[in-house]
Amino acid sequence: MLRTVTRSIRHKLTLLVLATTLAALVVTGIALVIYDLSGYREAGINDLVTQAEILGRASAPALAFEDPKAANEDLQLLKAKPNISSAAIYNAKGKLFASYTRRDLDLNFPRLPGADGTRIEGEDFVLFKRIVDNNEILGTVYLRAEHGLLGRLVDYLGIFGAVTALSLLVAWLISGWLQAVVTRPILDTAAVARQVMESRDFSLRATKTTEDEIGQLVDAFNDMLAEVGRRAEALEASNRSLAQEMTQRQHADAALRELNIDLERRITERTAQMEAANKELESFSYSVSHDLRAPLRAVIGFSKLLIEDHGGQVDDEARRKLGVIQSEAQRMGLLIDDLLAFSQLGRKAMKMAELDMTALARTTYQGLNGQHGEPQAELHLGSLPHAKGDRVLLGQVWANLLANALKFSSKQEKPLIEVSAISDEKEHVYFVRDNGAGFDPRYQSKLFGVFQRLHNASEFPGTGVGLALVQRIVVRHGGRVWADSKPGEGATFYFTLPKEESHGTV
Repeated sequence: MLRTVTRSIRHKLTLLVLATTLAALVVTGIALVIYDLSGYREAGINDLVTQAEILGRASAPALAFEDPKAANEDLQLLKAKPNISSAAIYNAKGKLFASYTRRDLDLNFPRLPGADGTRIEGEDFVLFKRIVDNNEILGTVYLRAEHGLLGRLVDYLGIFGAVTALSLLVAWLISGWLQAVVTRPILDTAAVARQVMESRDFSLRATKTTEDEIGQLVDAFNDMLAEVGRRAEALEASNRSLAQEMTQRQHADAALRELNIDLERRITERTAQMEAANKELESFSYSVSHDLRAPLRAVIGFSKLLIEDHGGQVDDEARRKLGVIQSEAQRMGLLIDDLLAFSQLGRKAMKMAELDMTALARTTYQGLNGQHGEPQAELHLGSLPHAKGDRVLLGQVWANLLANALKFSSKQEKPLIEVSAISDEKEHVYFVRDNGAGFDPRYQSKLFGVFQRLHNASEFPGTGVGLALVQRIVVRHGGRVWADSKPGEGATFYFTLPKEESHGTV
């Protein structure tokens, strides 16, 4: 086992040294090759440009006197440049004037000279250079030369391979010496660690042989053994204490399970009682509604008959009082309707759907505005964001808020109602603003209470239940309701709806 561990760490150190050496050689070799090839390529292009200039100057008289023989003799001088495979001279009209080809090659010349410059085609440099004399273009020099980059690269690879092999051999010898110096103390420490794991004897210690980082590692290892020994003793004591606590907790869990069973039984009983109470409350609500409506209908009906049948036998004051009886009886009927709606709201299940709030507000307003006398209110309806909610309940919210706006602005010369909304990351804020009577902000806390009114019923009729219904509906949808106003300066009522669907139960 020890031999395997020794081989493993030595192998890793050897690979580390060799990999580092190889990486340095590869990076250096690549940099040198790129630099040399770039310089070699630039030197080849410069040499080709120089040859083209010499040929151009030498061939200028031949072109001027149309002497192809002299031009060909000039091109024959390129035999001294074995890397140039072919050359040609074109006259000013672009026709081939003279040419040269190395004997071992059979090459075709371009039909027309190209633009001035140098380019690489395969393994060759290709150059076109204009022959100019006294600012007059006499012709063009064409040269094709082998750049030999591939051969030079192969030579470099051969040299790089030899240098790499020699360097790796030296690195391998150095790594063998380092292994003996570095790994032996580590292997001795590993042997002590193995003995500790096998015997669970934390009193064993590794021998320190150096004062370097490995010596510090041995000291830290010995300190760790001492600390582990102390913690092992503490852990054993803790385990004994934990076993006792586990026994006690098992007894407590058994008692808790019995308590949960009893609690579930009680919850079941209370739930059944609440369901029965709700049914009784619903039955009571309908009974109260029926029992209260019957005498109200009688009061309204008989007072109406009294006015119609015996109106001539009573004076104006009596008729006024009979009218008060009728209006108050009708108001009490509305109050009964609002109370029933308020009491049933918490028990009614909501049908959530995506609602077009702009269309819902407009439709509600159109249905309400016709019920009020002159002057007709002017509505400024903004673009309202869609919301998720119960269409009937949110329609009731719009109906109550818009009805209040119409009612409290009805005494203005030009009633104005504004409906709009703003949104943030979490919710939409809708508001209804009017230019009506307004209210004292000191009594704002009473706005949303049942039967709470801030105006005289003779001035602005109502039951005082509408805003309480608004608040309860909005809260069930996960929103908030508030208002802002000053006496004589109109009022603004706000309510919010969350962007995510909220299933309220209030």
